[in-house]
Amino acid sequence: MRIVLKLEEAAMFAFGLFLLMGFHLPWWLLLPLFFAPDLGALGYLAGPRVGAATYNTLHYKGIALALLGLGLIFHQPIFQIAGLLMFSHSSFDRVLGFGLKFADSFQNTHLGKIGKS
Repeated sequence: MRIVLKLEEAAMFAFGLFLLMGFHLPWWLLLPLFFAPDLGALGYLAGPRVGAATYNTLHYKGIALALLGLGLIFHQPIFQIAGLLMFSHSSFDRVLGFGLKFADSFQNTHLGKIGKS
């Protein structure tokens, strides 16, 4: 089952990137924007509870899809791009085993523990 879930996330990652290609963004801009959601980890400087909240906010696929939807409804490409970037990035993270964080530690995710036990 774990492999199937990773394949599903990989497909969502690829689909998000495919849709992003339609915006014809230069790669030098797309690459740093793709990793921008990881700035949410800076919240861990204020402790694990704040860090989990900031990290998760930028990695929830529901928020990404809401941004995409708002962009489509109001014809705002910036929201469409932000939503697709968040969605693709979150799928990429899940393929690598980085899930949404619990408030006790960065390593404790909805996909299990990160790192050595």
